[in-house]
Amino acid sequence: MSELSKRSTVYFEPEIHQALRIKAATTHTSVSEVVNEAVRIALREDQEDLSVFAERVNEPTLGYEELLEDLKSHGKL
Repeated sequence: MSELSKRSTVYFEPEIHQALRIKAATTHTSVSEVVNEAVRIALREDQEDLSVFAERVNEPTLGYEELLEDLKSHGKL
């Protein structure tokens, strides 16, 4: 860990904690490194999702009732 790392207390369910410890041991890393990488992945996914939402913000929307009517008119319902 670098000097710039911040400490935080996180409470895990016992099974999750055990899985983290096993993963850390089998990958020769610390539990902190495993958790940091998991958080990085989750944040990257969030960033990708937000980018897609931004790209599609101007697309027309279809209400639920309209969707049902469209499905009915095309013989899907």
